[in-house]
Amino acid sequence: MDINRMRQETPGCLNKIFLNSAGGSLMPDSVVETMTRYLEQEKELGAYETAARNTQHINRFYEETAKLLNCNPSNIAFVTSSTDAYSKALSSIPFQKDDCIITTDDDYISNQLAFLSLQKREGVKVIRMKNLPDHELDLEDLDQLIKTHKPKLIAVTQIPTNSGLIQNVEGVGKICKQYDILYLVDACQSVGQLPVDAKAIGCDFLTATGRKFIRGPRGTGLLYVSDKVLQQDLVPLFLDTKGATWVQFDDYEIGTTAKRFEHWETSMVNLLGLTEAIRYANSVGLDYIEKYNKNLSSQLRKGLQDKGLKVLDEGNHLGSIVTFCEKDGKIENAKKVLEENNVFFSLSNKQNALINFTHKNVDSAIRLSPHYFNTHEEMEQVVRLLSSL
Repeated sequence: MDINRMRQETPGCLNKIFLNSAGGSLMPDSVVETMTRYLEQEKELGAYETAARNTQHINRFYEETAKLLNCNPSNIAFVTSSTDAYSKALSSIPFQKDDCIITTDDDYISNQLAFLSLQKREGVKVIRMKNLPDHELDLEDLDQLIKTHKPKLIAVTQIPTNSGLIQNVEGVGKICKQYDILYLVDACQSVGQLPVDAKAIGCDFLTATGRKFIRGPRGTGLLYVSDKVLQQDLVPLFLDTKGATWVQFDDYEIGTTAKRFEHWETSMVNLLGLTEAIRYANSVGLDYIEKYNKNLSSQLRKGLQDKGLKVLDEGNHLGSIVTFCEKDGKIENAKKVLEENNVFFSLSNKQNALINFTHKNVDSAIRLSPHYFNTHEEMEQVVRLLSSL
């Protein structure tokens, strides 16, 4: 990878140390230019005519995303966020009282809240599989839970928002296939920072957002829907003209592709911005991005640990999210140092990771998330800044 070129194409990284790609990353110039050109055209022609003249460019979203996830364009839907995608996926599953969802201790807060909402409203049971002593998922426990509870859905977050842990979504997928159980994967923090192969994972739904490691605009996301789900005619609870055709006064026919999960009213400028961000990532290569990011995050973790800071990431496979606190579990001094030295970061708190942070006995953590436009020199500089704590 030509890091210098990519840094020049990301001017936002040149006047600061930007380590918040897990929150909202920096868009490349080409993403902003794509969106600006479209808005200029829309200013002159109006929304309908501009969309009609850009049909070919709009369709590239499905092609580039299919390339990113190793699937077919018909498996892809554009959404406004990962949570939007997740909600639509959940709403397509006909849950009934006493149905069971199996998830993990490390699923994203919005997912946990959605499960609990189903529990309160529909009487759905929520069960969490165990972790092994090395913090990996206990797949034997999962197998036993399936035999006991016969779940309607298994849901796993590939990389939790509050740590660098990469969960074994492929291993879970093999078990789901064995028992023919619907499988939903939140890949919000993984897509864009490492290769994500929907077919290799074996999931039925996969969700991601555009603003994080994909480096697209806010208000964008994607949903992968498997052929199995499409063949079973699962649809989101609330359809509109994008997902179905009104054929009789009291009936409709659903679309044959994942676009049935879309709404007709769509921000085309955002869709094109996300398309360009995905094209940019594909052109760099996710294998290269993963390798480079792993080196950056490993360097950062080791440096922080060597300086006596408490790194909170656990597991055998760690991604490009580094969480830490001071020796006494506080974060105030470290937060002040980073802010005063123009280092961009974000915070994780117990409310957003209730189970995990309770186990770790911390109330909050600083989250650093390097990406491939960052440098090893920047990692060294951050460690030096924090060495006085």
